[in-house]
Amino acid sequence: MKVLVIGSGGREHALVWKIAQSPLVTRVFCAPGNPGIGTIAECVDIKVDDLQGLLSFAKREEIDLTVVGPELPLSLGVVDLFEEYGLKIFGARRNAALIEASKAFSKEIMKKYNVPTAAYDVFTEVEPALAFIERHGAPIVVKADGLAAGKGVIVAQTAQEAQEAVRDMLSGNTFGTAGARVVIEEFLKGEEASFLAFTDGKNIIPLASAQDHKAVFDGDQGPNTGGMGAYSPAPVVTPAIHEKAMEEVMRRTIDGMAAEGRPYRGVLYAGLMIDGGEVKTLEFNARFGDPECQPLLMRMKSDIVPVLLAVAQGDLAGVEIEWHDKAAVCVVMAAAGYPGEYRKGDVINGLDEAGRIDDLYVFHAGTALKEEKFVTNGGRVLGVTALGDTVESAIEKAYEGVAAVRWEGVHYRTDIGAKAVGKKR
Repeated sequence: MKVLVIGSGGREHALVWKIAQSPLVTRVFCAPGNPGIGTIAECVDIKVDDLQGLLSFAKREEIDLTVVGPELPLSLGVVDLFEEYGLKIFGARRNAALIEASKAFSKEIMKKYNVPTAAYDVFTEVEPALAFIERHGAPIVVKADGLAAGKGVIVAQTAQEAQEAVRDMLSGNTFGTAGARVVIEEFLKGEEASFLAFTDGKNIIPLASAQDHKAVFDGDQGPNTGGMGAYSPAPVVTPAIHEKAMEEVMRRTIDGMAAEGRPYRGVLYAGLMIDGGEVKTLEFNARFGDPECQPLLMRMKSDIVPVLLAVAQGDLAGVEIEWHDKAAVCVVMAAAGYPGEYRKGDVINGLDEAGRIDDLYVFHAGTALKEEKFVTNGGRVLGVTALGDTVESAIEKAYEGVAAVRWEGVHYRTDIGAKAVGKKR
């Protein structure tokens, strides 16, 4: 069968890498892809928001399955369009992808269906929002309602910082239309984890646990990014927490979305805050996390294609996923200046050296080819991902790979996975 993956980041590279291993698959295409993806698949120069272009390509090439990576085409209705023409596609329909595209909608669903989350309010005007912050004090969390590439959340340590964030968002300066409405919610304490599950709208199959590192600097300092690294499994997700996440978060949300006439089909990502055995939901994403996707797919022993097909066909009953009893760690290597303005065009050295390390793969995210050399072309450039018998050994191997790769101004965190060290797997 022929498979098309939509997207161009590290998540899509990981999906292509895993899909290409399936004995069911003869050819893999990626639109638009990146040079790293181009080493294992055929890249097609179609943007992720060019829905008609993607549809025309899928029809012309007789694509058997399309897999959507990023949130933008989901929120624009790419799944609805493909299904209208009888094409198999993995991902949430537009009315279900709203669970990520609007944080206000997501909070309303959680409130209505008793999914544990932070107390909140929604604002479109500056003055009432400022008054709310004044009443509640800090720390407090300000979120842009719309899609902001994982950067639309400000954890404000002071009321002044929160008020500045509100002014920036509602004025349209920071996130454009995505910030035209803001959600302000209570600050939750605890340890974060990423909980992902495949669902056909009724049946739910959880993926292995994972933990992302959002802040740009070591020790979770500095502004939020799209993600500076991730590891799996996450020891903070104990069997008891796993059960709570499945029943109180995933089951209630998926049943709630069905009751709303918005059946959710695809992969659902819940960002959880875990504290003292209790679970609260920070956010939902309508797709695989990036970089969580990279370590998760390295740990997945099963062929992913039958799972993706079962979801696309609306019948996950009886499907099982087998996982390697190993840990995986992904360290994101970023360009100088990220998540602010960053440099492009720096030559990347050492990829061949890193590629010779066993059980390690370098997923490309923001790269380009210039005079037959890989150069930086995005904020998050590479995701160096390694398997190990333990989290500690996976960390060691991932950073061995990181040490092999070099370019001017490279930035990465040195503490990815540190929270897991010493905890029971």
